[in-house]
Amino acid sequence: MANITIYHKPTCSTCREAIKLLTDSGKPFTAVNYYEQPFDKHQLKTILKKAGLSPKDVLRTKEDIYKKLGLAKKTLSDDELIELMVKHPDLIQRPLVVKGDKAILARPAESLKQFL
Repeated sequence: MANITIYHKPTCSTCREAIKLLTDSGKPFTAVNYYEQPFDKHQLKTILKKAGLSPKDVLRTKEDIYKKLGLAKKTLSDDELIELMVKHPDLIQRPLVVKGDKAILARPAESLKQFL
């Protein structure tokens, strides 16, 4: 059985819902608050690759930091976006859930049911 890891922000309601679904599933999992244990570039790239997602797919465009950095007006490479996401974790959609060689962005949290 593959290990399950959820990367979350404790104050996020979708993350809390996803953790409840994982808990209710009875499957063991590890919860990582990526604000306390930040992603590094390699780790975030690996998770996105497992999920088949690009950095643009998980970019939070309604966050103040997105507006402050003027990202809507910039054309950035995937590597540049990853660097910004590592530096500013508020830019990352959440929760990200990894199970073995697969990963998903669990939005909505209910999408976890199929993934498990």
